[in-house]
Amino acid sequence: MCEDNQTEVAEFFLLGFQNLHTFKILLFIVFFFSYMVTLNGNLIIVVLISIIDHLKIPMFYFLKHLAIADLMITTAIVPMMLEIILKEGIAISVTACIIQMHCFAIFGSVQCFLIAVMSYDRYLAICNPMRYHLIMEPQVCLQMVFWSWLLVVFVSGEFVLLYQLHFCGGKNIDHFFCDSAPVIELSTSDGSLFILVDLSLAIIVIFLPFAFIIVTYVFIFFAILQLSSTNGRWKAFSTCTSHLTTVCTYYGSLMAVYLTPTDKRSPNTNKFMSLFYIVTTPLLNPIIYSLRNHEIRKSFKNIFRYVKTHH
Repeated sequence: MCEDNQTEVAEFFLLGFQNLHTFKILLFIVFFFSYMVTLNGNLIIVVLISIIDHLKIPMFYFLKHLAIADLMITTAIVPMMLEIILKEGIAISVTACIIQMHCFAIFGSVQCFLIAVMSYDRYLAICNPMRYHLIMEPQVCLQMVFWSWLLVVFVSGEFVLLYQLHFCGGKNIDHFFCDSAPVIELSTSDGSLFILVDLSLAIIVIFLPFAFIIVTYVFIFFAILQLSSTNGRWKAFSTCTSHLTTVCTYYGSLMAVYLTPTDKRSPNTNKFMSLFYIVTTPLLNPIIYSLRNHEIRKSFKNIFRYVKTHH
């Protein structure tokens, strides 16, 4: 509870990029354009994989759900970030702030699990190709995606603890969205339980999928080395490059932000590192997979040609 000389905070104030207010128009244009490309790129991926029969294979099925998660996480944060840039900060209610944290946790965690599932798909395709279609049947793929979404619902239950905290006095958050660390710093209640639960869940959501990805790629690496022809090795490796790029950009930025001591980084460093997995990765994913995959490029050209002809 708040002390007698303190009042319960009803809303927070997100400061955004205070030190860059002179470049706010440029920042708005850059992030608005990036958001539009992210929306359209991921929507195209979802639509193409949903309507084109020969794209309804396991890897693309997982990619479609990754695109959906990308759409959700950017939509939960970027529109508000654009408003913050223009207005140089906005007020947000405590409840809305916690809801945004909840959405960020759900869609960010789904991305971790889906990227891990995609690495298992690549492992089977390269290390056990004879049994690939037997193992990765549609029902199994559906279960993998279902559990990826269901697990994060339980994981995000930690935010129930936030509703038990009290916020008295300070209300400025030096960030462009409601992240857990700066919000907990404003609490006048004991947030140690939430921090402990959050750390435990981070191990489940970040470390375990990442460790699984590392193990699968070790097996993939040795399997590729055993191929006799150089052309065969390159062809096998090229099927993994898009996924590896996603792993590096997403997990690299995620671990840099959440698994390093916060007292050794400035708030501005946190903001710019957060942009990688909130803006950059969802922007790059459809571009990477579209440019690297012949089937997606071909399907997009066919759809575009069909629309142009009938128009």
